[in-house]
Amino acid sequence: MTAESAAAPEPEVLAAFEAAKGFMPLREGLALYAAASDAAALGLPLLEVGTYCGRSTILLAAAARAAGVTALTVDHHRGSEEQQPGWEYHDPSVVDPEVGLMDTLPAFRRTLFAAGLEEHVVALVGRSPQVAAVWGGQLGFVFIDGGHTDEHAGGDYEGWAPKVAEGGLLVIHDVFPDPADGGQAPYRVHQRALESGAFTEIAVTDSLRVLRRTGTGV
Repeated sequence: MTAESAAAPEPEVLAAFEAAKGFMPLREGLALYAAASDAAALGLPLLEVGTYCGRSTILLAAAARAAGVTALTVDHHRGSEEQQPGWEYHDPSVVDPEVGLMDTLPAFRRTLFAAGLEEHVVALVGRSPQVAAVWGGQLGFVFIDGGHTDEHAGGDYEGWAPKVAEGGLLVIHDVFPDPADGGQAPYRVHQRALESGAFTEIAVTDSLRVLRRTGTGV
């Protein structure tokens, strides 16, 4: 059984996901939802790093709603490196004209409202290391999909991986073993997680990796 066949979102959730602004492909989205549904059984919050406009948040929120837990999403909403002006993934429609900087928070809120999932998500607006430093509880699920430099991806791992409860899941997006396919920072985080002895890989869907917390030593 593949990760994406283990659980599937409701049709209206899937429609909202496909309508939302963002970059996650459908196959990976289905795998993300299946992993979130698995982890939600622990009864702990589900957290993602890298909200953007809320495309993947929809899936985490739907899984959280079904399990009676809360989805958390962390982002400063000023865009990652590759989303700045002059870069490949820049979208001028999410630039705040008053300050001249990206601001994806309004688009994110509209996304959740359209999906009917606002009540199941807590948006943590700030930089990932700062939020992680003040978050004291355990998490059933951590999805790393924020900045793709070594500094940012590594910081997300260091801040949040230790908070994954035993049996919980660490999910990493944009893992490309071949440098020709994409940036290497998420791949290095993935390797670091495996080498720590704390995580065991349980599913692979394209660039999405799902690891279960099976030990200590992060």
